[in-house]
Amino acid sequence: MTYLTYASPLQPAPPLRRIDAAAASQPASGDCAWEQVRGLAQRLAAREPLLRPMLDELILPHDSPAGLLAAVLAQRLGARDMRPAVLRPLFEDILSTQPPILASIAADLAAIAQRDPACPDALHALLNLKGFHALQTYRMAHHLWLAGRSEAAYSLSSHAASVFGIDIHPAARIGAGIMLDHGSGIVIGETAVVDDNVSILQNVTLGGTGKEHGDRHPKIRSGVMLGAGAKILGNIEIGAMSKVAAGSVVLRDVPAHCTVAGIPGRIVRYHQADSLPAFEMDQML
Repeated sequence: MTYLTYASPLQPAPPLRRIDAAAASQPASGDCAWEQVRGLAQRLAAREPLLRPMLDELILPHDSPAGLLAAVLAQRLGARDMRPAVLRPLFEDILSTQPPILASIAADLAAIAQRDPACPDALHALLNLKGFHALQTYRMAHHLWLAGRSEAAYSLSSHAASVFGIDIHPAARIGAGIMLDHGSGIVIGETAVVDDNVSILQNVTLGGTGKEHGDRHPKIRSGVMLGAGAKILGNIEIGAMSKVAAGSVVLRDVPAHCTVAGIPGRIVRYHQADSLPAFEMDQML
């Protein structure tokens, strides 16, 4: 199982941890995911004349997933100071030369289709969901950050925050199979780590507690669900398969397999060993 190793100039940082997604669900393989997207686009273009020009430009002409993803992201981000004609070849070059990034994006699409009851299919997520767009723009910015192009990474990240209302520092380390549900108001700080298969709802903050320097942001482990409006502050860890209830403020480490709620957050329930909050998306305590 291939995996992209993320690194940050701020060290040390714990490694991203992988959860065996097969234990929860079987996402489509990367190739199958993109074949499915193209098939959906062809059928949608045939029945919906309003959307056909967009599909003819962004999806249908491209034989490679790198080409269609680059076209979609560049169009969504395009502005006077960030023109699609400049962004598209940059994104396509990154995606065509970095298979692990492309695999992470396919896993993100699968995560949305599996977990979001309001999402009918992967094409809908690709075209319409700003949480998905913001996350993939982060992946482009993070690649630039690791390549030493910090100014370009900052500029792209700042522009994405303005367009999507989701602020992800390009140095943050984020795994695959991530769902940013609704997405509005999410903030993920510089030294934050988000492992594979995490679900994050709107207005969640992964922030610091003040003016500390160095490693100062939360570490979110595999299978976690962060409820709407949750604030996770400081260099703390949310253990694997745990859940943070909506509106909670968490200032201390949270063990695996439990639910925390309140201000400050306290453990209110322990889960069964086979519970997978990120996949279940159960908001109840």
